[in-house]
Amino acid sequence: MHNLTIAELIHGLRNQEFSSVELTRHYLDRIARLDSRYNSYITVTEDIALAQAKAADERLATGDAPALCGVPIAHKDIFCTNGIRTSCGSKMLDNFIPPYDATVVENYRNAGAVMLGKVNMDEFAMGSSNESSFYGPVKNPWNTNCVPGGSSGGSAAAVAAHLAPAATATDTGGSIRQPASLCGLTGLKPTYGRVSRWGMIAFASSLDQGGPITRTAEDAAIMLNTMASFDDKDSTCVDQPLEDYTATLNDSLQGLRIGVPKEYFGEGLDPQTAERVQAAIQEFEKLGAEVKEISLPHTDLSVPAYYVIAPAECSANLSRFDGVRYGYRCEDPKDLNDLYKRSRGEGFGEEVKRRILVGSYALSAGYYDAYYRKAQQVRRLIKQDFVDAFNDVDVVMGPTATSPAFEFGAKSSDPVAMYLEDIYTIATNLAGLPGMSIPCGLVDGKPVGLQLIGNFFAEGKLLNAAHQFQQVTDHHQQTAPDID
Repeated sequence: MHNLTIAELIHGLRNQEFSSVELTRHYLDRIARLDSRYNSYITVTEDIALAQAKAADERLATGDAPALCGVPIAHKDIFCTNGIRTSCGSKMLDNFIPPYDATVVENYRNAGAVMLGKVNMDEFAMGSSNESSFYGPVKNPWNTNCVPGGSSGGSAAAVAAHLAPAATATDTGGSIRQPASLCGLTGLKPTYGRVSRWGMIAFASSLDQGGPITRTAEDAAIMLNTMASFDDKDSTCVDQPLEDYTATLNDSLQGLRIGVPKEYFGEGLDPQTAERVQAAIQEFEKLGAEVKEISLPHTDLSVPAYYVIAPAECSANLSRFDGVRYGYRCEDPKDLNDLYKRSRGEGFGEEVKRRILVGSYALSAGYYDAYYRKAQQVRRLIKQDFVDAFNDVDVVMGPTATSPAFEFGAKSSDPVAMYLEDIYTIATNLAGLPGMSIPCGLVDGKPVGLQLIGNFFAEGKLLNAAHQFQQVTDHHQQTAPDID
């Protein structure tokens, strides 16, 4: 059963080939038996999952149940879950039990999906390798000596290891697409505001966006149908008409205009990765698409702009964790200052503290105009690059990451090298656009991803293009070599 896609699981549940309880039990047994290899889960919610599966079977028996009813999924441990620890991969929130569900979690619960548990992540979603988690690094199922990407590394590893058919994730600068690329999966970051951020613990509020990690584009469309919603509890959520993202999956790609940025194929891109990406783009030409070279001239400014804006927002958002209201509290503080200093010093990891310091500096008196304001001006230029590009093309394509998965420790001592991992994904977040990564081949036995970027609220077009590509290729069907 664990080799079936979500679409196939839905068909099996509807045709009573297996029950949700049987399916859920199967996944729980796999997690118990195999996850020590990967460390993808922080919390496994076995009792809750089985109770939800039993309720889903009763709902399925009526013949009137939503598409995802009875399907097990995992949630990134950044989404608040009522009565269940939500840690954000941090010692700071190791004891935090939310009294409510995030809107995303509520949407899936209302649809009858079964929650297997909460999956690992870089601390407070800050990282590109899942090495910064308080609960230890997640290992890539394709090569356990390598990172799975981050910050949604637990989501990607759980799906790649077939310990969940799909998982929720979040993307602030590439944290869905980059781990999807490194783990051979389909990862979708929707348009900013398409998915509610309410109950999703904030890193950088103007950049964070939830999305799914799955094995196929069809599965991503099914997941997004439930995940996307308007939510008046989130002031940044856009009241945009909802659509059925599965309805256009089989549309022809004849005449689709694909733009390939010349800036994405320069220095720093692994040559073999470039070959796989170019070969994938040629497949789209065979499907009737028209390919042209375009320019996104401010691409090289996306990383420096991002690493001013994101830390600035993180320094503001994380100021709420002070040892007073909730979260980690130091032992026997001498006074209020000591409480603040030691609670934050002991509760946050090194990467989080680094970004808080950078952000606080960028927002400080005398430096705001030089750094934060200037970064926001550059952000507008990056967005305009895409606006101009979409006057001539429908989809932008290029690499998701600079190379396949790298080994643990290879970049953890060099923050700048780690930050450059997101060079092809960050601009999409700065512009608020939808983007996704799909598998497009292997390099030295490790997956690489093709990135697709669309215009605002063009998720359907991206999913259609990805699905058609997956109908004529088998990259998405390849699995890690040691998967049982």
